[in-house]
This record gives sequence, structure tokens and C-alpha cells, in this order.
Amino acid sequence: MAPFTKAATALAALREDLAGEVFAPGDPGYDEARTVFNAMIDRRPAVIAQCESVSDVVTAVRFARDLDLHVAVRGGGHSVAGMAVNDGGVVIDLRRMHEVTVHPAAKAVRVEGGATMSHLDRACQPYDLATTGGRASTTGVGGFVLGGGTGWLDRTFGLAVDNLLGAELVTADGNVVEATAEENPELFWALHGGGGNFGVATSLTLRLHDLPAMSIAFLLYRPEHGPDVIRAFREVVAAGPPEVSGAALYLTGPPEEFVPPHLVGKLMTGALVTYTGPEDEVRKLAEPLLAIPHEVEMVTGIPYADLQCMLDDPPDMRNYWSAEYLTGLPDEFVDVFCARGEAMPVPTGTQHLVMPQGGAIASGPKEWPVPYRDAPWAVHPFGIWQDPADDERCRQWVKDVRADARPWSTGAVYLNFTGDEGAERVAAGLGAENLARLGAVKRRYDPDNVFRFNHNIKPL
Repeated sequence: MAPFTKAATALAALREDLAGEVFAPGDPGYDEARTVFNAMIDRRPAVIAQCESVSDVVTAVRFARDLDLHVAVRGGGHSVAGMAVNDGGVVIDLRRMHEVTVHPAAKAVRVEGGATMSHLDRACQPYDLATTGGRASTTGVGGFVLGGGTGWLDRTFGLAVDNLLGAELVTADGNVVEATAEENPELFWALHGGGGNFGVATSLTLRLHDLPAMSIAFLLYRPEHGPDVIRAFREVVAAGPPEVSGAALYLTGPPEEFVPPHLVGKLMTGALVTYTGPEDEVRKLAEPLLAIPHEVEMVTGIPYADLQCMLDDPPDMRNYWSAEYLTGLPDEFVDVFCARGEAMPVPTGTQHLVMPQGGAIASGPKEWPVPYRDAPWAVHPFGIWQDPADDERCRQWVKDVRADARPWSTGAVYLNFTGDEGAERVAAGLGAENLARLGAVKRRYDPDNVFRFNHNIKPL
């Protein structure tokens, strides 16, 4: 850390030079600026630089380097581990940089580093185009894509990272670099799963796909039907084309108009079938699920951008998530999954999901550092609650789900679904065989590990 007088002078210069806004402890708006999605995270950075341009990002990186401060990068702020904010360092906040430029003829889109899924999906919707996005509209595009990117469209269009055409980064030395298959190809490779380890992604260019129709079948059941629902959902996916995706889950009955009042706040089983096609076809595909006695039935066509915000989580909630990727979904696992669902903390926002892979995920490029590609199913315990008194029981429940799933686990994991679970899990999320190559790229672009607030790759 630089001496106080140098730091004060540098901070004054940063306030003067940045087109965006700068916050330091004690400034009005500082506490709001440091708040992230997970209410369990309470960190106090030395400086928050809300950048408005690539030039601002360069200025902020060079400020941090001059004062020997580590850097966290904030896009959507959705990291469950709170990686978008640090203690005593610099936060480069990209939220003011959220422009999305669609190129319909080229079926490509340029997305600035602070854009969320809502920015991306709403911009593409008028053209009946889309690309694989996260399952919540408030998720940041940058962290989602660079971490691999799984969503409702991945079985049809591949993982988000499979659709990455190029990236613009500000590296640890304050330089701006482009990464594509032709320009800096080794960096381009590392960005396919390596996350924010190599610099600040100020923009991404993504491939788009035609999506003229989207439809869903969403059903809620009493929890005693859970085993039948999970097996029927497995049947729907196995019999359906890659255009079918979704999730089967346990959840607390949400306070929505479509949920009968007597079921709000009660444990329920659910099934969401998503389909990149018309309503009549999704109804036929979902027949095994419709045949099970259910309390709520919603079968409808829906714009993809609306589907993306349908399951948005409320703000100011406490979060703890994890995942295991599975070798299959045998009946033995279904029984274990349902037993843990029956024990889920209720009433909370917690969800207990099992989701299909396969399709374009499995058939996608094998060269990227995304080792979970070949797993046919994933289980995702998604702990969300409000009362700090529930911290221990909710976190323990997530850990118990992981322990239950281990006999069927491939060992690989999608890191965006996890918090800080240690170096072994980072290796599981990137592939142990990829670590040396990723470490070499890290050494070239960030030898001092300035960008360490992430699922960190150490410089080789």
C-alpha cells in the first residue's frame, strides 16, 4: 500500500480524470455502491471506480497498480462469493457500460462489460435472435460468459462460451487487447471458462441464433409427487429433441398470482420444460408431466426475454449455492434427491434443482477448459434466505446435497454455480489438465495476480 499522501494525491487525480464517479469510504453513496447481490457479503473497498468508458477502465487499472492495490471487477455483481467487491482494494464497476449493439445480418452482438442479461435479451428480441444466457435477467453477461455460461438455451445453442466470437480486455498493465481466434488466440482460449483472471472484459462479441418461438410448460405439484415428477421429467428430456430443456425442482410456493393462496409458503415440487418452439409442441412433449396430478399448470408461448426474468430472485437475500455434475439420473439418485428435497429449508427462497445437459452442450467444442460438458445432468442446490438466523441450516443443507450426489458425480463443476470452495474445486471447474496452460496465460497477462477476486488461476 502506498503512503497516505501519495494515495490521497492519486485518489484526487482519479476523481478528476474519471468520466464516471469515484467512491471512497465516507462518501455519500459509498455503501450503496459496494452492495452486491448476495446480502451475506459486507466488504469495504478502498475505492470504487464506476467507469463509463474503456479509457476510464484503463485509468482505474493504472491507479490500482500505482498504489499496489488488488482489483475486483463488477459487472452484474451476482457472484455468490461476492467476487465483485473486495476489502481495501479497488473495485472497477462496469455497470454504466451496458450498451448492446445487435448486428442482425451477421447474427452477432457486441455487449459492453457491464450489461446484464436483460440488456442483452431485450436488445435481441425484436430481431427474433438470441444466444445462451443465464437463468436470471439481472446476471452480468461478462462474468456469465467467461465462466462458461449455462442457461435455458444451452442444449439448443451450446454453452455461452461456445458462442464467444471475441473479447476486448484491459490487462493488468493497463493495455487494451483484443482476443479472437486469429488475434491473441491463446488468450481467447483461456477466456473460454477462465473467467476474469486475465483482465477487465470491456466488451464481448457473441454469436446469435434464430429464435422465432419460445414456449414453456410450468407445473407445480404437492411434494409427495416428487419422485414421479423427477422421473417423468427425465422421460421428457430423454424422449425430446435438443430443443427441450428446463429443470425439475423443489421450492417454496411463491407469492404469485398463479399459485393458490393455501400453497404459498409451502414446500412444493415443480417442473419447468423450456422449448425453442411453439406452444402446441411443448404441450405434447410435456404430456408425462401433465398426467401427474398437479396444483398449477402454465403452458404457454413466451418471449425469451420474458422467460429470462420469470424466475428472478428478489434482492437483499442471503445466498449460498453449489453444484455437482452427474454421470446419470438413475432411480437411486432420484430417491436421494427427493429425500433431500423433503428436508429443504422452508419457507425460504431456496430451490433444489436438477437440470439436463446433453444436446449442443455435449456436441460442442471439446478444446475449451469446460470439463463439465460431457455430464448428462447437474444438481444445483440454490440456497436463498433472508434471516441471518437461518445461515447455518441453509448452508448445511447445500453441503448435504453435494454429499448426497457424490456417488454419481463426475467430479467436474461449473464454477459460476459455486462460491469459494477452494483450489481443488477450481481445478475441477477448469480441468486439471488445463491448469498449466491457463497458468501460462495468466503469467503473460497478469503475472502479479492483480485480478485475484475470482475463481483464481495462479500465474505459472
